[in-house]
Amino acid sequence: MQPNAGDDPGSVLDLLADPYARRILTAANGEPMTAKALSEACDASLPTIYRRVDTLDDQGLLEETRVVDPDGSHRRVYRTTVESVRATLEGDELQVVVDTRDDLASNFTDLWEELRGGD
Repeated sequence: MQPNAGDDPGSVLDLLADPYARRILTAANGEPMTAKALSEACDASLPTIYRRVDTLDDQGLLEETRVVDPDGSHRRVYRTTVESVRATLEGDELQVVVDTRDDLASNFTDLWEELRGGD
């Protein structure tokens, strides 16, 4: 879990206010997708997709991996990493917490080890 997403918690909220960013996160939530597939699914140009993908990746909401096809060619695919985003006001400070899939898996592993008596 990231206690504050990025250096500026508002930046995650600003990013999620962008309709293209939300479409990308939704489209890439099930299985990894190429930029071209995201472009088609989100009805957006490739430059728009690449700009949003870079920003989403910088914020830890999307991950990029490289896949090798059977013919040996390489391609990049993108997958949503975020499970939830919470915004809270504590006093006069806005905090944004992003829970990612990796965080949830890590939390489960920690809990399991704790239950087993922590070898």
